[in-house]
Amino acid sequence: MELNSPQRPFSIKLWPPSQNTRQTLVERMANNLTTKSVFTQRYGNLDKEEAQENAKRIEDVAFATANQHYEQEPDGDGGSAVQLYAKECSKLLLEVLKRGPGLNGKEEVVASDNTSAPAEAVFDISKGKRAFIEPDEAEELLRPLKEPENSFTKICFSNWSFGLGAAQVAQPILSSIKHQLKDVDLSDFIAGRPEAEALDVMNIFSTALEGAALRSLNLSDNALGEKGVRAFGALLKSQNHLEELYLMNDGISEEAAQAICELIPSTEKLKVLHFHNNMTGDEGALAIAEIVKRSPSLEDFRCSSTRIGAEGGVALSNTLGNCIHLRKLDLRDNMFGVEGGISLSKALTRHAELREIYLSYLNLEDDGAIAIINALKESAPYLEVLEMSGNDITAEAVPAIGACLEAKIFLARLNLSENELEDEGAIQVSKALEGHFHLKEVDLSSNKISRVGAQQLALTLVQKANFQLLFINGNIISTEGVEELKDIFKTSLDMLGPLDENDPDGIDSDEESDEEGGDIELESKMKSLAVN
Repeated sequence: MELNSPQRPFSIKLWPPSQNTRQTLVERMANNLTTKSVFTQRYGNLDKEEAQENAKRIEDVAFATANQHYEQEPDGDGGSAVQLYAKECSKLLLEVLKRGPGLNGKEEVVASDNTSAPAEAVFDISKGKRAFIEPDEAEELLRPLKEPENSFTKICFSNWSFGLGAAQVAQPILSSIKHQLKDVDLSDFIAGRPEAEALDVMNIFSTALEGAALRSLNLSDNALGEKGVRAFGALLKSQNHLEELYLMNDGISEEAAQAICELIPSTEKLKVLHFHNNMTGDEGALAIAEIVKRSPSLEDFRCSSTRIGAEGGVALSNTLGNCIHLRKLDLRDNMFGVEGGISLSKALTRHAELREIYLSYLNLEDDGAIAIINALKESAPYLEVLEMSGNDITAEAVPAIGACLEAKIFLARLNLSENELEDEGAIQVSKALEGHFHLKEVDLSSNKISRVGAQQLALTLVQKANFQLLFINGNIISTEGVEELKDIFKTSLDMLGPLDENDPDGIDSDEESDEEGGDIELESKMKSLAVN
């Protein structure tokens, strides 16, 4: 060879691997899928045939990915291709382990979209049975997070219960990658731990993640209380760009709600705030209202089952008027009462972008419900979901309900169950929904509806092209009326919900004396309805 030859000097070629090497790797991966390990204990062992098929697919995909990488760098010795080959095998093997047995190799193993990124964006260990995690298991489970230049931006540790030892294993790992994290899910990650240990674990995770510029943070299902909220103080105080915050089922009291309000420095960009199933009460609602007040970008607000009464409902409603971008509002299962309902109605006049509203079990009664219905009629032109069940709404509200529903042409789901709308309400709802082509589901269960109202409702809904389900159980429809409903839906019985709790003899004795005159009046109203 001449000294000035343009050819490369002699070097050892590391790529491609021999066929024997590839087959050996397949056998090793198949063995990993069938033998006892931290992963197979949690997700289950594959049988030998299934393991072999999956291992072969993994190796094929990893080889193709690495080979493509090598072809783009023809002057290299193949070292980087070998590294990518190994990492792709490890990553895809972990995916198969997480999915568990039962696929029989039928599900495609998909290579990374970006061959230069050795790891996927989401690191999720939440699948499988709920379990305590020991330090050695944590080392094994979190190993992918230690790989240099991994590209994980979202982590989910839910469903594992971290003790002090496991948390100490996780601390340096999380500290090393927090600069790249955008979404962190630590829901249900201390279950069954003594309070002192749980607080120590929260402190460790909080310190490890402090300063991460998160988009989303989920701390739900952790029985936080005020102590738990403050244990996460370092993390919460460092968040200035949160767009989503989930604090559901956390035992958050008045004091805990005040701590949240105090610790989070900015909610200017917050779009999603879920605060379901806590024990906040009226005083705590004042703190939540302050957070909402500082969240002008809020689009999805859930504050259901939080023991909020009229005082808290008024305070919360007053601040919701500032959230003009709200698309989904869920305040179910509180005790707003009439006063809270009227305050909420004033806020709703500004919500032109609202798509879904859930206001069941708020003790609104007619006055509160009518105020809200009238406000929605004039706003929320694109409303798709309306739920107001269990609010003691009577036939007095029927004209307002009908007028509102008639204006909501994009409505897809309506739930007015567990009220007292009676046949008058069923007929008016039927009339209002005649031209609603997007309608999919209607629930008028437990509304003292008899045969006449049920029949009219069914005749209106059965002919809609997109309609899927009518719930009308728990009413007072006669046996003949039930058979008529089944006949109306005879070509699509799956569109008619169960009728096992209907009471055909449920008419009160006081009502029986007026039955004949009432039937004549209802029949007259039915004739005025044009059902096309």
